[in-house]
Amino acid sequence: MHRRLLSVSLFVLISVSLAPARDLALIANKSNSVSAMSLPDLIKICKAQTNRWPDGKPVILVMRLPSSPEMKIVLEKIYAMSNSEVANLIVTANHGRSNHPAIMVVATDEDLVNQVASLPGAVGIVDVYSINSSVAVVKIAGKGPFEPGYLLHGN
Repeated sequence: MHRRLLSVSLFVLISVSLAPARDLALIANKSNSVSAMSLPDLIKICKAQTNRWPDGKPVILVMRLPSSPEMKIVLEKIYAMSNSEVANLIVTANHGRSNHPAIMVVATDEDLVNQVASLPGAVGIVDVYSINSSVAVVKIAGKGPFEPGYLLHGN
């Protein structure tokens, strides 16, 4: 009986811990010429170390709140920082840039897609199932969101 209870408990714990893991994708404004990006370049954009695209447009990263469960994989695989460290990085990156922030934080995936679609030079990281035809999907390290080995797979 104890063994069965332990097995069921472990199954529930594993299922619950995997539930928030989502498959994410890097998206870009359709006017952006970027269709693929290396991991080091993505990290530089996420850390506001890249200000402009080669065509001169300002780079704007649109993301969800660092403390949201959706961002766990991004904090681990791209930032390698805690959510409070990323929040501080956002404040620092946006200091003195009120008319065009380096990093824009939005509440929902729908807001994220809408912001990326409306801002030339914008990119964002969003749940793959929130993507629509108003934005372009960007490959990371040569792989698309549904290819094996893609960086932002949730599991």
